[in-house]
Amino acid sequence: MPLDPECRMLIDQMQGTMRPFHEMSIPEARGAIAELVAAGGAPEAVARVENRTVPGPAGAIPVRVYTPEGSGPFPVLVYFHGGGWVIGDLETHDPTCRHLANAVGCVVASVDYRLAPEHPYPAGPEDAHAATRWIADNAAVVGGDPRRIAVGGDSAGGNLAAVVSLMARDRGGPRLVFQLLVYPVTDAPGSGEYPSYRENAEGYFLTSTMMDWFWNHYCGAKPDLADPYLCPNRAADVGGLPPALVITAEFDPLRDEGEAYARRLREAGVPAEVKRYPGMIHGFFSMRAVIAGARQATADAAAALRSAFARR
Repeated sequence: MPLDPECRMLIDQMQGTMRPFHEMSIPEARGAIAELVAAGGAPEAVARVENRTVPGPAGAIPVRVYTPEGSGPFPVLVYFHGGGWVIGDLETHDPTCRHLANAVGCVVASVDYRLAPEHPYPAGPEDAHAATRWIADNAAVVGGDPRRIAVGGDSAGGNLAAVVSLMARDRGGPRLVFQLLVYPVTDAPGSGEYPSYRENAEGYFLTSTMMDWFWNHYCGAKPDLADPYLCPNRAADVGGLPPALVITAEFDPLRDEGEAYARRLREAGVPAEVKRYPGMIHGFFSMRAVIAGARQATADAAAALRSAFARR
């Protein structure tokens, strides 16, 4: 399918007003993503929003808790924002978290994990797991049901959701019922195994050069690629993990590695569904205000989460 016209319009607008992230300083890149999200319009209302902190391996971790209308205890989605582990924060993903809280009817706990390069790997995954464990152990504090905890995230956040699922299995908890992986990073850039890295290397918002920039800030020039908490797709064993929905975009360098991870999950006996969205680009899931495909994808994600919570 050709590139979606709404995605093309968005790319043209960004190319005319914004330099690529890898040509910016870290503060500039963080400011640029914040401006991009702000242009999407006012986020929807939820019944309650609370900023709090939870204990982490290096101090308090900020968490924003979104509560929908109704009476709990609610199921809980622990959400990790995207941004290449370098940019993004609670504000950039506030609209997405608000929408999921309402659409699913669950508490969404958005985790502001430490970012690289100030805090390189494994700071982000360790924060993500610590926050998830605390939320599961203290679910009643946020109006949640400890028997219905899921993790989710987009891009680098999808990587963290996959990694937290592995950590939870390996470290004795918490017990998770689902993982929502939106165009997740599951392997190292430029490994040569994924045609989408070549097919979509340039021209579709996220580029292969940009991924190298994020990756090098996150884990340096010589990381241990056999580390499953860095590259989930290289884990020796992906059995015993929670069911997954893997969302990918047709014109995304990360498309094939996300789909490859889903295949590995299925081969290990883990229920894993892949939904590839034709004509879409990396980042589309967070662009509901301007891309119709994003509205379909978030509706599909919400339906999958509702189903997973109901099964539990």
